[in-house]
Parts: sequence; C-alpha cells; structure tokens
Amino acid sequence: MAMRTQRMPVSALAVLTAFTLAACGTESGSGAGSGDSGDGSGTVRTEPAVTGVHWNVSSLTAGGTRTAAPEGTHIEIDSEGKATGSLGCNRFTADVRLDGDKVTVGRSTSTGMACAKEVQQFETAMGKAFQGELTAAVAGKGQARTLTLTTARGDSIALTAEPPAPLTGTAWKVTGLVSGSAASSVPAGTEDKAHLTFGEDGSVEGNLGCNSFHGKATVSGSTITFGPLASTRKMCPGPETKLERALLGVLKGKTSYEIDHRSLSIEAKNGEGLDASAPAAKG
Repeated sequence: MAMRTQRMPVSALAVLTAFTLAACGTESGSGAGSGDSGDGSGTVRTEPAVTGVHWNVSSLTAGGTRTAAPEGTHIEIDSEGKATGSLGCNRFTADVRLDGDKVTVGRSTSTGMACAKEVQQFETAMGKAFQGELTAAVAGKGQARTLTLTTARGDSIALTAEPPAPLTGTAWKVTGLVSGSAASSVPAGTEDKAHLTFGEDGSVEGNLGCNSFHGKATVSGSTITFGPLASTRKMCPGPETKLERALLGVLKGKTSYEIDHRSLSIEAKNGEGLDASAPAAKG
C-alpha cells in the first residue's frame, strides 16, 4: 500500500544561491561603458545571471564520496533573494545573500513528507552542505550552463541548467496521487508504469498502470477537458487496478492543470488529482 503523506511546513534545511555570480575571469572591453570595472584594471567583470534558471542538482560530493541526486532535485532563484525547489522528496524555500562569488545561506523551511530511506539520507547530507558560506562558480552558456557550490570543508554540489517541458509532446510519468490536501505516492509495484502524452491535435494517450488508453483532451487556458477514454481490458494485479481506478477518476471531464517547469499536476473538480513528471532533458 502506498504511504499517504500530509503536506506540512517544518523548520528545516538551509539552501543556496543568489542573483548573479561573478565569473572566474575578466574580459577586455571597448566602446561606451567598457574599460571601467570599478577597480582601475581597465577590464569589464562579467556576471552571468542565475536567476530565472531551473538548476537540477546532479550530485553531491561530501567527505570525498560523490552521490547522485534523486530525480527531481532542483533549485530555482528569483530576483527577490529567494531560492525554492526540491531536495529530492521535500520542497524548500530559503533566503540567500551574495557577495561576489560568496553565497551566504540563511534560514529556510521545507515540507515534512516521509521519504524513502536513501532519499532521506541524501536530503540530510544536502542540509549539512547548504549551510554558511558557499563559493559559487558558473561555467558554460545557455542550457549548457553548470553551477558548482563549494563549502569551506571542500564538499560540493553540482548543478546543471534544464529547460522547461511543454504540455504537448511530453511523456508525462505519473508519480503520485492527490486527494484534497493529502498526497501519496503511486501504489507499491506500479512505479514507472502510468504515463500520458498530449498531442497537438487535442488527443491524449498513454497507460493507466496496466491498460493502455487513448481519447480526447481539449486544452484551454489552465484547463483540460477530457472526453471519454477508450482503453484495453487486460486483467491487472490489485495495485495496478487501484491506480487505474484513481487515474480514471481524475482524467474525466473538465480539470485544472499546472506545469511547474518539468512537473505536471492535474486536479478534477472533486479534488482528486495526479502528479506527473517529464523525463530529464537531453543534453
């Protein structure tokens, strides 16, 4: 049986980052506005912006051991000095301050959902790394950018920029179910089985966890109206049947939806809903 969890705020982990990070070097300039860095060197100091970027956490290296981050671990920074994202299971928000390439991490809060043991271990390690003064370095351009945050102890967090996912043409993998304010993972044994893809022609197709399906899905603003869905009729084990029934209860009639970068949530009028995620963007 899937564990049902209640979303709730708790005092928590410190997190990172800031508005702009100083580049490692300098570049010569000419023309209006160039040749004045403020330090008399005659060079212009470039500062690649990190705000408005979805930074995926690739890995954490602590005590000489590198650990890959759980899927979905990410950080986003706005222009008001707030960092938000996911630590792998729980979401967080934190205040940050920048002085050159030094990022000082302030207090933060996170949700308090129960997580798988290995994910909880990663979140605990991240909490220890995201504290105090961090040294930041950005490399690359556009969606090929990387960000590295290094602690005074020499531990480091590696991050990469990732583009958002469009609603249509994306194979959305169902990762959780929602009932009112309570969220739960999909039933044990059905992970990675349910998915759905919306077409530009107003169609939707996918798998409910055991049986495949197709039908109509009309998108208008923040709503998706599902027509009757046709599906195969295979006999399925108990957990898969439970998941299919839950999804059929969501993918019916007029629903509201929201995309948060590469995460999709769909909610029916009765408060039942689903959470889904897009596959990692290809580099």
